[in-house]
Amino acid sequence: MRYALFMGCAPYGATPEVKVSLEAVAQKLGVELIELKEASCCGATHLQDYDSFLSLTLNARNLAYAEKLGLDLITVCNTCRLVLGEAAAKLNGDSALRERVNEKLAEIGLRYGGTTRVRHLLYVLLEDYGFDNLPIAKPLTGVKIAPFYGCHNIRPSALGEGDDPFRPRALDDLIAALGATAVDYDLKNECCGFHTQMQASETTYRLSGGILAEACDRGAELIVTPCPLCQLSFDAQQANAERAMQRPLNIPALHLTQLIGIALGIDAKTLGLHKNIVAL
Repeated sequence: MRYALFMGCAPYGATPEVKVSLEAVAQKLGVELIELKEASCCGATHLQDYDSFLSLTLNARNLAYAEKLGLDLITVCNTCRLVLGEAAAKLNGDSALRERVNEKLAEIGLRYGGTTRVRHLLYVLLEDYGFDNLPIAKPLTGVKIAPFYGCHNIRPSALGEGDDPFRPRALDDLIAALGATAVDYDLKNECCGFHTQMQASETTYRLSGGILAEACDRGAELIVTPCPLCQLSFDAQQANAERAMQRPLNIPALHLTQLIGIALGIDAKTLGLHKNIVAL
């Protein structure tokens, strides 16, 4: 199994534990990841509001690097997956727009052809590797884990990877495959509020706090998410979420790769668990 990896910004800045845990898990699984070192930031969900053509051009460039390798592009960030997938859908559906973008890419010797798929690691493991094939070394038997999907992996459904945006299953099924118990709760497919933090931080804290509070009330011992931005809302901002909810929470928030790594028997330091704010 070989893929082009779009690492994104967060693993190089706010969440370095994502990068180290991803590398450790990929090595354990025998998955080859060719990082696109030339790639730029996807622009999150903000650049297209300022300059949509620039956003499309930058992401066509990112995708073109994966096309040169002849590989699917995978990411470990929900927002990166959405923005890259949205760019691909727009360019693939509008030949005139695609040619305008390719005129710009030609200046650096690239061309976007629409031949690579944009995928998230969670769904690559589900569809290509198979959760049942994971070499579990330390089953998480008896651990109650709240899955949190986030917005940008499952919505809009036209750009999603087949999961039901109202009743998603992939993360629940992965938790079960790791030997743990997936805690069902109503807010697992809602928004963590990350992208409102700069404009309305209290809204962010109420959104993330509500999710964490419901997970705790349903008996979850920790929460896991496939998005580093959601993890930041739950982990780095948990103290603010507690203040907004006016109650203690104290629930560890793990990255997808950290949870998988634990079950694969990878040690805590290699997985960067010491980087998490709320201790496991």
